[in-house]
Formats: sequence, C-alpha cells, structure tokens
Amino acid sequence: MTELLELRGVVEATPDEVAAVLLDARPGGRSPIAATGSARPAKGDEFTVTTDGSMITVTIDRAARSVVQQGEWWYRGVTSVEPDERGSLVVHRIFNVAPGHRWAVRFVSRGPLHAAPTAFAKLLGGLGERLDCAAYPLPA
Repeated sequence: MTELLELRGVVEATPDEVAAVLLDARPGGRSPIAATGSARPAKGDEFTVTTDGSMITVTIDRAARSVVQQGEWWYRGVTSVEPDERGSLVVHRIFNVAPGHRWAVRFVSRGPLHAAPTAFAKLLGGLGERLDCAAYPLPA
C-alpha cells in the first residue's frame, strides 16, 4: 500500500463531536461522506455500496475515529479525526492498494487525486456546518 496524498484540516469542535458526525456514514447518515444508495448488509460498521457503477467497501472504526472507503481496484481513502489545540484535526489520506500495475494506477488516479482537495474542503465545510463551527483546510 502506497500513500499518494495526504490532506489536513481543522474543525473547531471536539474530536468526539466531529467523529460523531463523520462516522455517521451509512446511507442517509449525517456525515458529508455518507454513502448513497443501499448498503449491504443493512446494519453494522462495515458495508458495501455501489457508487457510479463501482462497488465501495466502507469500514467505520469508532475507536480510531476513522472511516475507510475502499474501491474494487486501486483506491483506499482513510479519513480520521485527531485532537488538535484548535479542536480537531481531520486527516484524509489516499492510498494505492493495487498489487502491481503502477503505471496504470498513475494514469487512472490523476482525476481522483486532482479532485481530492476540493472534495476535502467540501467535507470540512459540511462538518463545520453541521457542528456550527469554523472548519478549514490547512496548507499542504
């Protein structure tokens, strides 16, 4: 597994408050990254959803305050919440989990990697809106 990108941002609320929203990621949940469509199985902290024709496995780790979204081929996104003097530090990491095929991953990952900073800023904005507090990305 190779890390391709790391993004960091602050949400000015406690880690428990931020995690309560972020980890509510099942379809219909409060999280800005909540899955859409139907989840299988219907309950639990690990489930699959189909998004844009691709199957995504979502794993919620409440003890680690993190959500993992893994695609069928190369993509693994891990979003976690850590304590910070300003409230909470939200960290989003994108990994290549494909066994081999590095040349192909470099080609197909361009779009998601390019879109990630904007998507991450929207995630932070959604958390800030739901928690009625400031939220902002940190410079790379």
